[in-house]
Amino acid sequence: MTDPLLPTAETVIKTAKTYGRDLAERVVSTGLQAFVGGIALTTPFDIGMWQAAGIAGVAAATSLVKGLLARWRDVTNSASLAKGV
Repeated sequence: MTDPLLPTAETVIKTAKTYGRDLAERVVSTGLQAFVGGIALTTPFDIGMWQAAGIAGVAAATSLVKGLLARWRDVTNSASLAKGV
């Protein structure tokens, strides 16, 4: 007899896929937004494109760490630190 409180393997796989997709979307969008913002600032502040790309990478890495911390803090299908998301 199965324990009704334990999730099935199918549920675990679905929730992991949902969380992974959410986290990947957040990391990629943060990286792209930071890159576009960095490119917009390269001319007025005289920084190079590779420096802007580096800044975008740091922003994306920070987004990844935040999403992993959110999962560690509250096991949900979201990479958000906001309650109830």
